[in-house]
Amino acid sequence: MEPKVIKISHINPATDPSRDDPLILPLTFLDLRWVRSYPSQQVIFYKLPEASSREFFHSVLLPKLERSLSLALRHYTPLAGHLTWNQQDPKPRVVVYGHDTVKLTVAESSADFLLVSGKGLRPQSELRVLVPKLSITCDSASLYALQITLFPNQGFCIGLAEHHVLKDGTGSIMFVKAWAHICKSLEDGASMTLPSLPKEFTPVIDRTLINVRSSFESKILESMSYFSDEKDGMRTMKPPPVGEICNDLVRITLEMTQEKVERLKEQAMRESLHELYLSTFVIVNAYVWSCLVKARGVNEERPLRFMYAADCRDRLDVPKRYLGNCVVLINCIGYKANKLMGRDGFVNAVEILSDSVKGLGSQGTEELLESYIDGMKLVQPDTHVESVSGSNRLGFYRADFGWGKPVNHEIVSIDQYPAYSMWERRDETGGAEIGLCLKKSEMNTFVSLFKLGLEIIDQSQRV
Repeated sequence: MEPKVIKISHINPATDPSRDDPLILPLTFLDLRWVRSYPSQQVIFYKLPEASSREFFHSVLLPKLERSLSLALRHYTPLAGHLTWNQQDPKPRVVVYGHDTVKLTVAESSADFLLVSGKGLRPQSELRVLVPKLSITCDSASLYALQITLFPNQGFCIGLAEHHVLKDGTGSIMFVKAWAHICKSLEDGASMTLPSLPKEFTPVIDRTLINVRSSFESKILESMSYFSDEKDGMRTMKPPPVGEICNDLVRITLEMTQEKVERLKEQAMRESLHELYLSTFVIVNAYVWSCLVKARGVNEERPLRFMYAADCRDRLDVPKRYLGNCVVLINCIGYKANKLMGRDGFVNAVEILSDSVKGLGSQGTEELLESYIDGMKLVQPDTHVESVSGSNRLGFYRADFGWGKPVNHEIVSIDQYPAYSMWERRDETGGAEIGLCLKKSEMNTFVSLFKLGLEIIDQSQRV
C-alpha cells in the first residue's frame, strides 16, 4: 500500500553558510569494498504519544524531528555530501559543499501500523514503501536519505537509506542515537542553536587514522574488478543489477532468548569433540544458518559460503566513535551443503563459526582483508551464499526521540541479497532478534525448522 507523499524537504546541516571550501574525505582501503554496494535501507517504528492527532504530529512532532535533524547533521556533515569520481582520480572520494542537504520525504500511510510494525509474518512489500532511495549514477552518489511516514493516530516510522561507503553499522546507529538525543533534549520552540552531544555520539571523521602500507591499498584496488563495468569497460559506481524483487516475499522477526542460547550451547558442547568458542553470536548464527540451508532446499553437493563482518577498531587503534568503515568481511568457505543437513547440521555449523571467530584474534586487519580477497578467488560460481547483517551489541533500541524507544527495527534491504539481520532483543537482555525475508514457501519451512529444533532441545533437557 503506497503511502501518500505530503512533502519533500531538503535538510541542510545547521552550519555556517559563509563556509565556501568543501569538506573532502578520501576513501580508505576499508571503504573501497563498498563503492558499488547496494544502499542499506532500514526502518524504525515508533508509537505516537497518547492522544496525538494528525494535526499535532504535523505541527509539533514533525517540526521537532526536522529541527533536530538539521542540528544533528552539523555534527555529521558528511551525510549531506556525495560520493564523486572524477575521471583523473584512481578512486572516488566524499565531497561535501556548504549548500549540500539530506533529502527528507514526509508521507502518510493508511496501512495497519500494528501489522506493519509488528514482528509477525507480513508482506515485505508493506515495508519496502517506507524507505527512500538514493540517487546513484556512474560518477556521483548521494549518501543519505530519509522518509518519515505517519500512520495517523497510531504511530510513525523513520525510513533511511545510506551508502555503505561512508560508514559501517556502528556509525549508522551512532547517528540515529545522536539525532534522537538532540530531539529528546530540544525544547518546543527552541532556537537553532547547536546543542552539545555526549562524547559517545560525537563522531570522529579523520581518515588519516586508518593507516596501511601504501602498496597494500594498490593491491586492494587491483583486486576489485567491480570498479570497472563488465559490459562496456567504463568504470561506474552503480551497484550491479539486482533484477526484479519477488512479489512473494514475506518477513518475520524471531526471538532467541538467552535461555534458548544456553541450551543450544549445552547441546554443542555435548555433541562436539572440538574445543569450541561459544558466544551468543556463534550460537545464534550457527542455528539460523543450518535452518536456512535446509529451508531453501539447497542441493547437498552445492558449495556453501557464510559471511559476517568483523569490527577492526581495536586492531587499528581507532576510536569507537570513528565515522567510517572499520569492518572486514569474513568468509567461511570450503564446505558443502550436506555438512549442515541432518541432525548434526547445527553442531557442524557451530564448529565452522567457532573456528572462524577464534582465528580472528591472531590476525591483523591487513591479514583479514587479504584472507577475504584470497578466499573470493576460491568461491565457485554455483556457491550458495548466506550472510548476517547487524549485531546484537549495538543497542539500537536505545534510540529514543522523546516518545519512547522503538517498537521495532528492520533492515529492509535484505530482500536484495542473501542475508538476514541480527539485533539485540527489545525488552530483555541476552539472546537476539533475527529478521528474515524469504519466499513464503521457504519461510514456512524455516519457521517450522526453527521452532521444532528449539522444542526438541527443551524436551531433551527435561528428560
